[in-house]
Amino acid sequence: MRGGLLRIALESSDEGTCGSGNENCSLLSTPVWTMYCNGKKVGFAVKKKPMKSDLLVLKQMESVVVGAGTIHGKDINRDDDIMYLRGKFERVQGSSDSESFHLIDPECSMGQQLSIFLLRSRSS
Repeated sequence: MRGGLLRIALESSDEGTCGSGNENCSLLSTPVWTMYCNGKKVGFAVKKKPMKSDLLVLKQMESVVVGAGTIHGKDINRDDDIMYLRGKFERVQGSSDSESFHLIDPECSMGQQLSIFLLRSRSS
């Protein structure tokens, strides 16, 4: 984010995600996504259940309201450190096939720096 705006887009095909033609399937329940960063395809994202180590990280961050930093691995029984960004996100739901989250700067000094877009493409 040091370089300016960061736009992450997660795109999913509706094939095999919620059953054939299920219009009531939640976008957030989609298990596999193609990931783009500032318009460039960078790989895939997969929805997963939190492991015990993930819950330890969240517990460690309970007192953080807004900010970025590092949690040292030794504090959570890991070999590596974890970088985090915590803040308030504005959720915008465009339709059942599109949703976005925008990081809100509480001081309104930076403008919008980070946005995450979730998009479901429908096959014809």
